[in-house]
Amino acid sequence: MSMFRVPAPSGTAETSYGSDRHGVVWAYRFRPKEAAVEVDSSGTVDLLKEIRAGTSDAFLWLHLALSNVASEAWLREHFTLPDSFYESLHQDDVSTRLEQEDDALVAVVHDVRFESNFDSSDVSTVSLYVDRQVFISVRRRPLRSVDRLRGAVKARRHFNAPASLLSQLLRDQADVLAEILRASTKQVDGAEDQLLANRSSISRRELGALRRVLVRLQRLLVPEPAALFRLLNRPPGWIVADDLQELRQAAEEFSTVVVDSAALVERIKLLQEEIAAIVSEESGRTLFVLTVVTVLALPINLVAGLFGMNVGGIPFSNDGQGFFLVVAGVFLVTGFLAYLALGRRRDR
Repeated sequence: MSMFRVPAPSGTAETSYGSDRHGVVWAYRFRPKEAAVEVDSSGTVDLLKEIRAGTSDAFLWLHLALSNVASEAWLREHFTLPDSFYESLHQDDVSTRLEQEDDALVAVVHDVRFESNFDSSDVSTVSLYVDRQVFISVRRRPLRSVDRLRGAVKARRHFNAPASLLSQLLRDQADVLAEILRASTKQVDGAEDQLLANRSSISRRELGALRRVLVRLQRLLVPEPAALFRLLNRPPGWIVADDLQELRQAAEEFSTVVVDSAALVERIKLLQEEIAAIVSEESGRTLFVLTVVTVLALPINLVAGLFGMNVGGIPFSNDGQGFFLVVAGVFLVTGFLAYLALGRRRDR
């Protein structure tokens, strides 16, 4: 069965959710050794006809917005794609994967939203379908890596095959993650400097939030290098040697960034443990001081309570020096207790 179902040319596009009325955000036609040309809906239909007939050496990059409810219906009407691709459109927070379906590739990759300061809620997915002459990407929200790839296309960079687009997208994804790591590393370095300077303004809450974000990124992205290397071992026949080399380089770059993120998570963990130890030590000191004050105040409170009972038989009640004798006794006992507490503390 052919992948394509050629539709009748569509009418004028209407903007909705950053896309036209079919959910298409943009479409580009590529030819070997030529810059890409953006095409409208009619141009997309014509190009699909040529690809289906085998009369064109061009390939198509089609990018759609899943937030437009018409996008999936338009895809199902014009393409015959694997069920796993359509299933990926409705799965949230799944691990990165890259699978071979017949002679095509189906992938789910994660990225950071385009407008974001980055926290744990700023990760979203893009679903990909790649074959010999078609590159389809579907996202729910605008993403940084996809936008960077479009920037490279608009800068008239040459892409000779869909596989080269895929390798560039993976590189851009690794670059975005590297930027996140650089910003996170700067934040961790500042916390370490404050710790070395014995400052108490380090926020354990911020470090904990940063660690959770990086751990979530690792959980989502760690499978990607392994999936890429499995693909490189048994690639589809239409991926040429040059594209395989680019994919291998992209996988190695991404693997390096993932390893760096794991190292940064370990640094944050050690920093949190050190801060917890400092806080525990300060709490112990405070508790010790409170305990010493309580012990030192015990004799005078006890004597005051006993002598304030106003019952018969209170010692020194008729002695003119009784008050001074009691005070001296209290001071002696208090001094002895202070020696026991502070002296043993100093020995430790």
